[in-house]
Amino acid sequence: MGVRNLDKQIGKVTHYYDKLGVAIIDLDSGGLKVGDKLKFKRGEEEEFNQNVESLQVDHQQVDSVKKGDSFGLKVSQPTKPGTLVYSV
Repeated sequence: MGVRNLDKQIGKVTHYYDKLGVAIIDLDSGGLKVGDKLKFKRGEEEEFNQNVESLQVDHQQVDSVKKGDSFGLKVSQPTKPGTLVYSV
């Protein structure tokens, strides 16, 4: 299951806290809000979908983020810096 043409790359993982299961993501385009669906992809082997259940900016809970924001997201699977994030 590759990246579909409808999927739009919106950001990239810059850090992953394995003990917390939290990815730090730089949002390069668009916006994102609680309830949106994301796809994480790094090469061909790593791919999973994730619903946005909560977002944090500077350790504060927020409902949405915009282009240029760096935010924390609890993820369902481990990921690595450099993983691309798509809106689906």
